Amino acid sequence: MLSLSSVNWDPLFLTFKLALVTTLVLLLVGIPLGYWLAYSRSRLKPLLAVLVSMPLVLPPTVIGFYLLLAFSPNNAFGAWLEQTFDLRLVFSFTGLVIASVIYGIPFMVHPIQSGLRGLPPAYKESAQLMGRSRFSILTRVLLPNMKPALLSGIVLSFAHTLGEFGVVLMIGGSIPGETRVASIAIYDEVERLNFGQAHLLSLILFAIAFVILLWVYTRGSKNWKGVVG
Repeated sequence: MLSLSSVNWDPLFLTFKLALVTTLVLLLVGIPLGYWLAYSRSRLKPLLAVLVSMPLVLPPTVIGFYLLLAFSPNNAFGAWLEQTFDLRLVFSFTGLVIASVIYGIPFMVHPIQSGLRGLPPAYKESAQLMGRSRFSILTRVLLPNMKPALLSGIVLSFAHTLGEFGVVLMIGGSIPGETRVASIAIYDEVERLNFGQAHLLSLILFAIAFVILLWVYTRGSKNWKGVVG
């Protein structure tokens, strides 16, 4: 009989750690990037917008494969990281974080960009007339008035990271306590025909994802469209 006492919690704890760290990094990266995409008139804007959106349409294994090539110590960039900083990103938690940030960036940037576009132009214009800096306008005027969009980006980024498989498998493999997150653990248990443990882990992730998405649809539904454009 299935019981929570038989669950191996280590992959779940590692998954939550990865999701939390990834979401924090995405928040720091996503706010200035979303601001730039919302207000910039640069000719490079379409190119950057496409690059930000690519993880939505590319198979995660494609992104994971190219990151694996880039981070591998057998290639120039990976060798430079190891020789200069003694940093090996493949099969490490740090590598998982970087890969997760790259793969999850549209889930943070799109809601923020959508939230900024939805604000009345008078907010930004009035602050500019008062002589405030761009940083002050963003942090003290714009962000406080788009909390639902910001919170949607945080929640969606966290939830998306919980379910990652292809990217983390390519970059991290399945090292217990280091890179063996819940999605990888489920795959490993199925390969061992240990369907009971796979079922428990899957059920826990399903319940968590259901609660998160229920919140998004009921409390942050106006900003859901920010995920797709």
